[in-house]
Amino acid sequence: MLNYSNLIAEALKAREFSYSPYSHFSVGAALQGQSGKIYRGCNVESCAYGPTNCAERTAVFKAVSEGERAFTAIAVVGAPEQEKDTLTHTAFPCGVCRQVLAEFCSMDMEVIVARSCEDYEIYTLGQLLPQAFTPQSL
Repeated sequence: MLNYSNLIAEALKAREFSYSPYSHFSVGAALQGQSGKIYRGCNVESCAYGPTNCAERTAVFKAVSEGERAFTAIAVVGAPEQEKDTLTHTAFPCGVCRQVLAEFCSMDMEVIVARSCEDYEIYTLGQLLPQAFTPQSL
């Protein structure tokens, strides 16, 4: 059984490393591989904006670069950088991140968006990306 609190806590830790000097909106993600290993990611901004990378993709790319290709869940946290404990926002994966997740994850993978370890919502990737374009679409 998935430990939601642990995964959210890992996302909150990842958020601490956010590099967001332009948006001042810090995001952290924790992606659980099928192996049970958790991969953290944070958003990394660039002054040119286009090269900016979201926390979710950072976690996916880190995992894939270490050989993991199947995932069971991802937790995402995000809010203005000055918020440290219970966050006032939930941060959902953007469209690009949803598409990258669809490349490696089943549509029933759980996506946890959280304000804290106790305050969270759970969706499936399929709910967030209906009619997804996946490798099976080719």
